[in-house]
Amino acid sequence: MVRIMVCGCSGSGKSTFARKLVGCLGLPYISIDAHYWQPGWVPGTHEALRERLAPRYAEDAWISDGNYFGALGDIHLRRATHVYYFDLPRWKSLSGGFWRIANQFGKVRPEMAPGCPERLDWEFFRYIWTYNTEQKPKVLEHFKTMRPDQHFLMFQTRQQADAEIIRITREGLR
Repeated sequence: MVRIMVCGCSGSGKSTFARKLVGCLGLPYISIDAHYWQPGWVPGTHEALRERLAPRYAEDAWISDGNYFGALGDIHLRRATHVYYFDLPRWKSLSGGFWRIANQFGKVRPEMAPGCPERLDWEFFRYIWTYNTEQKPKVLEHFKTMRPDQHFLMFQTRQQADAEIIRITREGLR
């Protein structure tokens, strides 16, 4: 039973890492964005998100991509066996966000809800800009509730995340 939670700021590389984990481990993938957003970038409700995802998080194995503590509480964190947190500098996440838009503009990414093509969105960049001061402290508070049997690894560079994929490919999960 392996349940992996991948979280961090938008643009940090968490979705790329989660997809690589799915490729290595073959576990079911849960993109929280795909369950939250409605076509045309219309946000869903917190209640609907919890209803959709509670049964998925009750399963024995998954890889979850996204934060959404405000909507989900800690239903994903409580069930996770492994947590990978991307804690990159603001400028790295901003550059990742710009790169993603430049390369995927007008396309719907695999981890995104149908009808939500990549677009230039200043609110998205504001979220990244303020993540370390507004969101990160709340996320770190959630991590304080983790049990000793849960594995936690924080990445401060994308190279650390790449190295972890290589390690998992060679040795498996710890």
